[in-house]
Amino acid sequence: MLRVAVGSGKVLVILSGEIKTPPMSAEARREAGFLLRQLQLGESLSLPQSRPMPSIGPRCHELRINDANKTWRIIYRADSAEILVAEIFSKSTRATPRHVIDTSKQRLRQWDAE
Repeated sequence: MLRVAVGSGKVLVILSGEIKTPPMSAEARREAGFLLRQLQLGESLSLPQSRPMPSIGPRCHELRINDANKTWRIIYRADSAEILVAEIFSKSTRATPRHVIDTSKQRLRQWDAE
């Protein structure tokens, strides 16, 4: 788990995965960082950058990052004091894989229990 607090705003907590180059291109990594920083500052994102994921839980969303040859997704939940990143993965089909949904739910439940 990685916690990032930068100045004012919500703490960014990455429960699993990394946002780094490689496997993301430098441009995709910068876009992910920019969007996550907006979330930390309390901004609400909508399509095409972010879409709600009620199948995972309340306040859960999916960031959409287009890369040169992949499409990246970052599953996150916006809580009052932090942005929780539950999963980072490359998406190759239209539907979010069931294991990603289940794993994200499990990680967020574990966070809530601690």
